[in-house]
Amino acid sequence: MKEISELNMPDNIRYAEDHEWARIEGDRIRVGLDDYAQDQLGDIVFIELPQVGATFKKGDEFSTVESVKAVVECYLPVSGEITDVNKALEEAPELVNRSPYGDGWFVEVNPTDPSEMDTLMTRSECVEKLKGAE
Repeated sequence: MKEISELNMPDNIRYAEDHEWARIEGDRIRVGLDDYAQDQLGDIVFIELPQVGATFKKGDEFSTVESVKAVVECYLPVSGEITDVNKALEEAPELVNRSPYGDGWFVEVNPTDPSEMDTLMTRSECVEKLKGAE
């Protein structure tokens, strides 16, 4: 497993307590699983994603990730409607391990309240939280 200093944690992303990430992409928010979580899970073998058009509140379970080590639920970091899902993950869930902030994204959301992004952690806040958890 990676040391905290080795984690890929871009500055232009916000981080949720449960290790989901969110990035503004125009008028949408793209969401995925952060580098820490994918590293802890090990090889990801299956991802269940929601349907386009489904609506969720911030903190609602929206996805399940299965790895060789565990099965975990993912919680949407912002409220809104799912406008796109990464269908590539159906055939290649390992994309999350290879590129959690690139090809391994999960969903795009049309946010009901874009200001919810301000409640998520910045990179430095997330790093401090991870250091405290060691």
